[in-house]
This record gives sequence, C-alpha cells and structure tokens, in this order.
Amino acid sequence: MTISTGEREFFVALGERMASMRKARNLTQVQFAEALGVSQQTVQAYEVGRRRIPVSALPIVARLFDVSLEELFGEGNRSRGKRGPTSRLEQQMEAISQLPKTQQRFVTQMLDTVLTQAKQ
Repeated sequence: MTISTGEREFFVALGERMASMRKARNLTQVQFAEALGVSQQTVQAYEVGRRRIPVSALPIVARLFDVSLEELFGEGNRSRGKRGPTSRLEQQMEAISQLPKTQQRFVTQMLDTVLTQAKQ
C-alpha cells in the first residue's frame, strides 16, 4: 500500500518526536524496543519514519513517555486554543517535561517549597 507525502511526513515527524522523548528520558533504543516488544531495528525504523508504528502501540508509547496522544502526535499546543507566542512559563514547563524523571522530581519539590512558603 502506497502512502501519501503527507502521511510520510507525519510518520517522519512522529519518529523524530519519539526519538527526542526517548533521549530526554535517557532510554536506549533497545530499552524502548523491549517496552514495545519489538527489535531495536524496528524502533530505529520507527524513529526515522521508514516504518509506520502500529496504532495499538501508540498508547504504550504515550504512557512510557508520560505524554498524551495529542502531544505524541505533535498537537499538544494546538489544543490550548490560545494564539500568539507561548509564555515564558509555558516554555519552562515544556523544558522541564523533557528532563529526566529524577530532575523533574527535584524541580517539583523546589516549586512545592516555594509555593508552600508563599501561602504562609
């Protein structure tokens, strides 16, 4: 079955996002492959858009990376309905979401401390 240029671009972009999310979480292709029950070569093909990832695997990927399917598809910012540039706070939150989980927990603890102190 032949896929359109638009479909190919979608799967290339999806693969790039998955690779970026995987690297941000310090996962290897082998670890990602094990989570999906596929080979490392299959993950590599997904990440470069050479193979289409099965629809049934997408919820697993989203849970693994702790993102919504919309974010996985690259549509996370569109759902806000807000126009214009993203705020500094939104940019920082996005940067934090790309950190490894241990660093995310550290930032969360710092924020909790500051917010608790501000309430007093």
